[in-house]
Amino acid sequence: MSLGDRTHQATKLDALTGRYDPWLMGIALVLASLGVVMVASSSIAIAEGLDVGPFHFLTRHLVFLAIGIGLAWVVMQLELKLVEKYSQWLLLGCFLLLLAVFLPGIGHTVNGAQRWINLGVSNFQAVEAVKVLLIIWLASYLVRYRDEIGNRWPALLKPLGVAGAITAILLLQPDFGSAALILAITAGMVWLGGARILHLVLMACLALPALALVAVAAPYRVARLKSFLNPWADPFDDGFQLTQALIAIGRGEWFGVGLGGSVQKLFYLPEAHTDFIFSVTAEELGFAGSFLIIALFAAFSARTFHIGMRALEMRRHFAGFCAFGVGFWISLQAFVSIGVNLGILPTKGLTLPLISSGGSSVLMTCVAIGLLLRVSYELDRAERQVARIRGEGSMVPDEGQGLDAVMPAQSPAAVAPAVGPRGSRHRIEPKIGAVA
Repeated sequence: MSLGDRTHQATKLDALTGRYDPWLMGIALVLASLGVVMVASSSIAIAEGLDVGPFHFLTRHLVFLAIGIGLAWVVMQLELKLVEKYSQWLLLGCFLLLLAVFLPGIGHTVNGAQRWINLGVSNFQAVEAVKVLLIIWLASYLVRYRDEIGNRWPALLKPLGVAGAITAILLLQPDFGSAALILAITAGMVWLGGARILHLVLMACLALPALALVAVAAPYRVARLKSFLNPWADPFDDGFQLTQALIAIGRGEWFGVGLGGSVQKLFYLPEAHTDFIFSVTAEELGFAGSFLIIALFAAFSARTFHIGMRALEMRRHFAGFCAFGVGFWISLQAFVSIGVNLGILPTKGLTLPLISSGGSSVLMTCVAIGLLLRVSYELDRAERQVARIRGEGSMVPDEGQGLDAVMPAQSPAAVAPAVGPRGSRHRIEPKIGAVA
């Protein structure tokens, strides 16, 4: 093929565009819409009690949601190659954000916890941005060390060490719930990136006793644990929050008491519009509404991991690991938040993504979804390019170099990604199930 023909074909391939995943976008929009409805319903009494107007929290939620959608749109326009290029700076940003909360005049303390940065018009919880930035850095790291992380301890210890350092800073704030979430996300991503389960188990055996010691060192955490084990033993003090949540869920029965009809949100259930919004939803919409929310999060997780697997099959490793990381984050946080409301997990102070009222959480969840949609866009674009190449029977783009570098066309079987042994340059992650 002549140079002119190659240039012409590369130009045609460059002109191809992708498509944002409609299922992922649809599920996110439905969850966000349910969140708007439930924030409106659960926050009116609280807002009136604070004398800030009945729709104060709803208006605030809508403003942050609108800003979050704008940020998501910006992220959706960014090429993932550019995001990956600056991943090291994003890791530095994680530590700068977490340390900024301790600076006088910048950090803001609420109920003894130093977790917020004062932006003047609002407070921003630093760890929410750290979740996104850390996932991007981990995805970049796993691409660079995917052939070593399962065989060499230094390659595994670096991401775990970074997560450990972030966890230590979070425990100083203190924010035990986010610290545990960060560790879980990191462990899940490095496992999918090729780390051996035996190595992770050994590291967990070293870390879990230390976390358990930290958990019982603070009296308020011990009280939370006791109330979780038996909230009815002290239903008017330590167990008050959980017992009221369970009462709300029980009142909902199959189809709820009706939208806006919750009694528990009338100053009985603390944090009814944030941490315990699922209980209000269960009371007003019943089992049907609760099942719908759980099903939507399950569908969101399944679609996210499906996109991640497709990306790895197309040799878009960075995109795939980004999808896995965001999937782990949203899935785990939703699971923990719902589990706390149902009384199967101790109180962690984590919001229900896209449902709970919030500022930082809403903003960064939207950014994460924007990143997922960008992954789906580039994945669809790559699949269209491969389909065009196969249809013309000429050449295919070399992975990681776009359309600037090409190689002779291959049969569909040869174009399909190869799966090699652990440590091979040609293997495709994730190596799920590796135990040795």
